[in-house]
Amino acid sequence: MKKTIRFACLVSAIALSHPAFAQDAADQQVADGDIVVTANRTSSLLSKTPIAMTAVAGDDLIQSGISNPTQLEETVPNLSIVRGNGLQITIRGVTSTDGTEKGDPSAAFMLNGVYLARPQAQEVSFFDIERVEVLRGPQGTLYGRNSTAGVINILSVQPKFEFGARADASYGNFNALNGTAVINLPASDTIAFRVAANIDQRDSYLIDGNAADGIGIGKFKNNKSVRLSALFKPSSDLSVLLVGDYSWIKGSPSNGVAPSNFYSNIVSGARSTFERPTYSEPSATAGRTLTGAQGQYTFRDSTERGVMGELNYSMGNVTLTYVGSYRESDRKEFSNLGATPVTADFYGSYWQTSHELRLAYGGDGPLQAQIGGYYFKEKSGIAFFINNLLGPNTRFGFPQDPTIAENKSAFGQVTYELAPDLKVTGGVRYSNDLKSRVGATVLDTYTYVGDSSNIGNFVSRATFQTNNAERTFSRVTWRAGVDYDSPLGLVFASVSTGYKAGGFNDGCEIGKGPNCGLPAAALYYEPETLTAYEAGFKFRISPEFRLNGTLFHYDYSGLQLSQVSNACGGPCQITTNAAKAKIDGVELDATLQPVDNFSIRLALNYLDARYDQFSPQAGINFAGRALNRSPKWSWVAGVNYVIPVGDGKVVLDAQTAARSQYEVTDLANFVYFAQPGYSKSDASITYNAPEDRFYVAGFVENIENNLVITGAGVGAFGSVTFSDPRTYGVRAGFKF
Repeated sequence: MKKTIRFACLVSAIALSHPAFAQDAADQQVADGDIVVTANRTSSLLSKTPIAMTAVAGDDLIQSGISNPTQLEETVPNLSIVRGNGLQITIRGVTSTDGTEKGDPSAAFMLNGVYLARPQAQEVSFFDIERVEVLRGPQGTLYGRNSTAGVINILSVQPKFEFGARADASYGNFNALNGTAVINLPASDTIAFRVAANIDQRDSYLIDGNAADGIGIGKFKNNKSVRLSALFKPSSDLSVLLVGDYSWIKGSPSNGVAPSNFYSNIVSGARSTFERPTYSEPSATAGRTLTGAQGQYTFRDSTERGVMGELNYSMGNVTLTYVGSYRESDRKEFSNLGATPVTADFYGSYWQTSHELRLAYGGDGPLQAQIGGYYFKEKSGIAFFINNLLGPNTRFGFPQDPTIAENKSAFGQVTYELAPDLKVTGGVRYSNDLKSRVGATVLDTYTYVGDSSNIGNFVSRATFQTNNAERTFSRVTWRAGVDYDSPLGLVFASVSTGYKAGGFNDGCEIGKGPNCGLPAAALYYEPETLTAYEAGFKFRISPEFRLNGTLFHYDYSGLQLSQVSNACGGPCQITTNAAKAKIDGVELDATLQPVDNFSIRLALNYLDARYDQFSPQAGINFAGRALNRSPKWSWVAGVNYVIPVGDGKVVLDAQTAARSQYEVTDLANFVYFAQPGYSKSDASITYNAPEDRFYVAGFVENIENNLVITGAGVGAFGSVTFSDPRTYGVRAGFKF
């Protein structure tokens, strides 16, 4: 009841983001292929922003068929987004593998400037989106903790002061249906409303290879979402934006098959050598076939809901901004562990609130500055149980309630123009984090346990260990940079730092209570930190030729690595700190227009992300070995050709993206899986009517039909997960 009251109260609150949120959408896209971004929490052109980043406009997302975050990796350099326990985001080799209620991501995922703490809440459909901004590298000064890898910010379209509507839909193989309807209503010269609704469905990519179990594989997702926005803008100095959203997240999200579908000669166990399993190169059909029996029909039935608000008030050269939000999530999931018939169920309830107050000074002078404060709190209660694992009619599990994370921080950043077009920037942030959890590792006995939906009466509970821990962490992060707007374009260099808070494993410290048997060194793990050295350029060599480049080096300490262990009397997740890693890389991308109506896009990335010091056990030394999901080479080549047809046009587009081999190591069992090098090619043909009133397109993605490994593990619940196979279909839309 208290959560419901908080949620209702915040609907009526006023909140603020940054000045760019108050812009009309027409101002977001700029001529000559440039775009307005808000990476520095103020508005600037992408070409003039001294950060390695990618921004994709909403219309470009639609035309490219990018409808969810996992599809961004073929557009953004050195980015990997895969489905696991929620989304796992890896940027330049920096990632987090802990998707539990106590874990934190290494990349900050934001919706309209609001941080979404749970990775399970991040796989949202991209509907009615203004743009997506992906910032590479630590953003600890302006975005705070948990941004050691970077930031992904999704920005929805704001209400406009004119009547309008649009609809977009796509349909493809696997019965994939994605449809969005939007209506924009101006109530007066100062108030406007916008309503957007989305449906996102598709069948599973898995093939049921054991129909005899009578269970089957359901639709992978069947999601429905709605967003209501209201904008009040009584003057050019004041704007208030309120946004509320609600999503029903349903489906059968199983995506794992037996490791033998893809690999043979699997050797596990601690050893000083690093021999790899043999990749079997299965066909797309064989790789997707689930051959083992399932224990139960898998499904999820979850909801996501939130409200946020923006206030922007300008007083001459000073702008006061405030952003506030409140979100709730409820999760219910029935699953089979790995590719086995062992059944499990998960129930969780989460809420989070955040508030940021910022004061920015700008104008025509040489000085630009901003200071601010931030508060965040998250609280959850969860129960995860595995059926009949440790004996008949038992449920081994982890009831945890509450788990709390709280952050308080203050920050400031100053940019000063030393000479015409030459600027220096300095920023600092202080963060204080509190993390705590109360729970247990238990074995419950019932009169009968069949699967998650067939459970008899409760008999007794045995507590293996108490999970009770609390710790506070604090850190100062900073940034120093210089940039020069040369005749060719922007040149920049910076040193920046990032920080991800530490945490704790299951259990409690010796002497702190009953069933407490862990020393502090085994219970707690420390923060991870990263210092990044970066230099780059954003050149417009001619109207027909743009070239961007970035060179970077990371010193990465205290990597938080998570794996499943049997240290709790049954399977549980253990997180430890690896010693150090080094990351070096080069990113280059170019766009060329050799003739009218024909353009070429090219990108080449080099990444050397490796452990510098890491010995998980005596006799095993990972020094020099690559970090997970970090291909040394990746490249993209694409072409776009426009054919005028009357007052309309036909657009032909094709692209190939390729990556070299990369590691997917199962640290718990020391199995060194590798994904061989691969390519994915996409093509589309689109007819755009005069004045872009409507469009019709046909598309095919992953023409090669390559199944790319996104996760791999062995042991009792070993499985391999993979990305999308070949997809094809049609899409169409209109607007007025």
